[in-house]
Amino acid sequence: MLTRNSVTWGFLLLALAAALLAHHYQQPVWKEQSYLYETFSDDSGRLMYRNKGDVLPVDQVVAYQDSPLRQANLDKIQGEPELKKQWVMKEDGQVMMLQADFHYGLWSLLPAFVTIALCLICREPIVALLAGIVTGAFMIGQFDITDKVLIPSLATPSAAGILILYLWLLGGLTGIWAKTGAAQAFAQTMTRHFVRGPRSAKLVTWLLGVIFFQGGTISTVLVGTTVRPIADKAGVSHEELSYVVDSTASPIAAVMAFNAWPAYVQAFIFVPGVAFLATEADRIAFFFDSIPFSFYAILAVFGTLLMSLNIFTFSGRRLRNAHQRAAKTGQLDAPTARPMSSGELHKVKVPEHYKASIWEFVVPLVVLLCIAVGTFVVLGTPKVNWAFGTALILAASIALFKGMTLEQLLDGFGDGLKSVVVASIVLMLAITIGGISKYIGGGLYMVDLLGESVPFWALPVILQLITMVIAFSTGTSWGTYAIAFPLAMPLAWVIAQDQQLANPELYMAICFATVLNGSVYGDQCSPISDSTILSAMTTGCDLMDHVKSQLFPAGLAATAAALLWTVATFFAQ
Repeated sequence: MLTRNSVTWGFLLLALAAALLAHHYQQPVWKEQSYLYETFSDDSGRLMYRNKGDVLPVDQVVAYQDSPLRQANLDKIQGEPELKKQWVMKEDGQVMMLQADFHYGLWSLLPAFVTIALCLICREPIVALLAGIVTGAFMIGQFDITDKVLIPSLATPSAAGILILYLWLLGGLTGIWAKTGAAQAFAQTMTRHFVRGPRSAKLVTWLLGVIFFQGGTISTVLVGTTVRPIADKAGVSHEELSYVVDSTASPIAAVMAFNAWPAYVQAFIFVPGVAFLATEADRIAFFFDSIPFSFYAILAVFGTLLMSLNIFTFSGRRLRNAHQRAAKTGQLDAPTARPMSSGELHKVKVPEHYKASIWEFVVPLVVLLCIAVGTFVVLGTPKVNWAFGTALILAASIALFKGMTLEQLLDGFGDGLKSVVVASIVLMLAITIGGISKYIGGGLYMVDLLGESVPFWALPVILQLITMVIAFSTGTSWGTYAIAFPLAMPLAWVIAQDQQLANPELYMAICFATVLNGSVYGDQCSPISDSTILSAMTTGCDLMDHVKSQLFPAGLAATAAALLWTVATFFAQ
C-alpha cells in the first residue's frame, strides 16, 4: 500500500526527471517583447529614459525594420540571439526597447505545477515550495541550489526589506505586546465592557479582527485567544466564533493595507515598460488604488458583520444550525466534533511583578497608524517600516520605563521572532520561486497561449479561479502571490493592449484585485492553511467543522465578487 511519503518522493523524482528532460531537449521559444519607457533629452541633448526610478542613457537607436529582435527574425535563428535588448524607432517616430525573452512552452509552468501538486499530496507548503524551486533550477541547468539560486534571490533589497519588516519589526512588536500583556489587556477590556450576550461577543470579536488588521496568523492568534473565554461564557458556538476570527484576518488586511502586504506584493507586479508600475513607490500606490476593487475582501468582512448581528441570510445552513444549537442546548460544538485545543500554544508569559495596561497597546498602535497613513497622504506611499519601527521602539521603551528588565524584554522580542519564523521561510521561498517562474517564462507562455484568445472581460474570473485553486492547495496566500502575479500581470497588460482598452490601468487594477482576493479566499478556506488551523485551534473548534461552515458564506462572497469584477471590466473599455 502506498503511503503519503512514498507518493511524495515518487512524484518529486518524476518532477526532477521531467525538469532535466526539459533542460536537455526542450529548446527555448524566443519572443519579441516591446517596452515603452518615458524618454527625454538631458541638458547635453543625450536621449535618456527612466526605469524603476533610475535615469539611464538610451543606447544607439536603430530602425525597427532593421532590428534582429523582430519576431520575424527571431523565428529564423538557431540557439540564442546575439542581442537580448535593443532600442528601436518605429515608423511613427516612437522610441521603444525591444527585448528577446523566452519560454519553454508548457514546461514553463512545471515549477508552479509541482508546487501545487505537492501541497495537495504532502500538505507541507515549505516542502512544496522548495521542490518547485529545485525543479525550476534543474530546468535552467543550475544545480548549485544554495549558492546560485537561493542566496542570489534572497540577497536583494526587496527580500531584505520584507525580512526586516515581517520577521524583526512585526514579529518583534507582537512578541513585546505578548510579553507585556498589552494586546490581551486591550482585548479583555473591550470584552469586559461591551459583551452582554452572544451577539455583542461576536461584535467585539469582529471589531478586534478589524483593529488587528495585520492579517494571517497574527490576527487569528491575538483575537482567538483573547475572546474565546468571554465568547464561551456568552454562549457563542465555536463554528461562529472561528468563522468571525478567520474571516476578519486576511480579508481586512487586504482592505486596510497599512501593513506588510503592499511591500511584499509590489516585488511581483513589475511589468517592464508599464509606467505606472515602474518604481516601488508606483507599485505600492497601485496596490492602494486597487483596494476599491477588493470585492471579495469587502463582502467577506461585511458578511461576517451581518452574521455577528445574528443576520444569517448569507451565512448558510451550518452556521445557522450552530447558532440555534448553542442557543437552545448550550452546546458550543456539534455532538460529533473533535475540538482542537490551543493548550499552552499561546499562553501569556507576563512577568509576575508587571501590570499590563491597555495603553501599552493603544499608544504604539495609534502611532503606527498615524505614521503609515500620514506618510501615505504626504509622500504618496505608506512608510510601513518607519511605522512599525517607531511602534516597536515605543512599545519597548514603555515596557522598560514601567520596570520590565532588558532580559525579559529581549525574551519577549525573541518569542515574537520565533512565532513568525516559519511564515518568514515561506515568504523567502515564495520570492525565490516567483523569480524562477518569471525567468523561465511562465508569464510569457501564458501571454503567448491566452493573450489573443481570452476576451478581456473573462480574464479577471479566470485569474480568480486559478488563484483560489493554488491558495487552497498550498494553504498560503503569500506563496500564491509569488506564483500568480508574475503570470497574471503581463497577461493582463498584453490583453489590455491587444484588445485596445481605453483604460488599461483600471483593467490592470481589477485583474490585480482578483489575484489578491482569490488567493485570500483559497487561503481562508484551505484546511492546511496556518490561519485556518489557528482559527480553529484558538477558538476550540473542530477543524473540519470550521472549514465546512465557512465554505458557503465565503463561496457566496467569491461568486458575488466574480460578477462585480466582470461588470467592472466594461468600464475599462
